[in-house]
Amino acid sequence: MKHFFALVAFNHTVFALPFALAGYFFAVIVESYTFSWHSFLLVVLCMVLARTSAMAFNRYADAAYDAANPRTRHREIPAGKVSRQAALALALGCALAFWLTTYFINTLCFLLAPVALLVILGYSYTKRFTAWSHLVLGLALSLAPVGAYLAVTGRFGWMPLLLGLAVLLWVAGFDIMYALQDRAFDRNAGLHSLPVRIGATTALRISEIFHVLSAVVLAIAGLTHNLGLWYWLGWLAFAALLVRQHLLVSADDLTHINAAFFTTNGLASVIFCAFMVMDFLWAY
Repeated sequence: MKHFFALVAFNHTVFALPFALAGYFFAVIVESYTFSWHSFLLVVLCMVLARTSAMAFNRYADAAYDAANPRTRHREIPAGKVSRQAALALALGCALAFWLTTYFINTLCFLLAPVALLVILGYSYTKRFTAWSHLVLGLALSLAPVGAYLAVTGRFGWMPLLLGLAVLLWVAGFDIMYALQDRAFDRNAGLHSLPVRIGATTALRISEIFHVLSAVVLAIAGLTHNLGLWYWLGWLAFAALLVRQHLLVSADDLTHINAAFFTTNGLASVIFCAFMVMDFLWAY
């Protein structure tokens, strides 16, 4: 069990789950939809199942590359701790469970679930043919606030769409930074990324642009929905943590890449979304 938890990097759920909860509570608190433990737990279960499926499938799809890459050859499949077939079974089992769970939420979520699965599972193969796979990963995580809002309301709304766009840009930005570690390996293996395509320095500039745009989108969300002090305090913390990760990483120094990727982004997500929900509670 320990190896399966490590395989899917369960602790990384902290990136998208807070935004899913923000989308959920926006519908419940701001738009006055009825809260129920039933819908809340189904949303959380969908998040866990979808992410577990995506990570297990990514490890399955990338097993040969992970075995050849010195940075990743210690992962569970190359190290022989989990078989490739077991990872695929876990991915497909969680994908099916995710789809079945959406049936108990509402019809729209059930109909859109295969589209969501296509995005989150298909990402694993995009690095084979496009340097913009970072945006596909961002799109996969951006579904969290949109899906949680749909689970409550059964319709689309501007706030979750803006949150989703901000997540897309935020995730794409930090995934570009993370890809700097594998630039040499990816080039030799025929894999694509922005650091491979345009070089480390220019890729970091693109990452910075994405993060600035992410903060701008969240500012637009706050302004257009008349959110208050708590929201803006969370926004300032989020923006400051984005700046911090760019101060930690440069094209010539990747020493602090794990602190920038895991710690900083995890804190950014949790703090911003916690303050956002606090603002909903304070105002409504």
